Formats: sequence, structure tokens, C-alpha cells
Amino acid sequence: MRMVFTTEARADLFESAAYYESREEGLGIRFRDEIADVLKSASASPLLWRERQEGFRRINCPVFTHYVAYVIRGDALVVVAIVHGHREPGFWHKRLDG
Repeated sequence: MRMVFTTEARADLFESAAYYESREEGLGIRFRDEIADVLKSASASPLLWRERQEGFRRINCPVFTHYVAYVIRGDALVVVAIVHGHREPGFWHKRLDG
């Protein structure tokens, strides 16, 4: 399944990676690697994670306190957000309307 990032999701990824890298050298790279692994799992079995009431699916990162929110559109897995688990819940839900 092909993968597409929204502009906002790409910004989420880069901002979080930059933050972690500023805290400890190499930590941002580890974060990006973990996101890549999570996305490989989601792409291989996109229906494995349940669809939430709002219409998205969510896969949690095993180490970092983040999750990836995505929707399936045709043959594409569209990443709509990469979110820290302690942020205000649902702040990004408006992205689902686009």
C-alpha cells in the first residue's frame, strides 16, 4: 500500500525529531527510525488497527510516547498526524476534514 503524508503530518515528524535531537544527539534519528518501523507495520496490515469513531486508525509507538494517526483512501495509507500522547486529545482532528 502506498503511503502519503499530509503537510501537517510531515511537519509533526520533523518537529518532534528536531526536538528529540536537541535533547540528545542521535535521539531524533531513533525517533524517526521508530516512526518508520510503525509505518511499515501499518502499511503491511492497514486494517489491523481499529477504525475510531472519527474515521481514523491509530498505531502507537512502542518506545516513544507518540502515535501515528492515518486513514485509508483507496490504495493509499494517508498519515494525518504524528502526535505525542500527552498533548491535548483531538487537537488535530480538524485535519480529517481535508
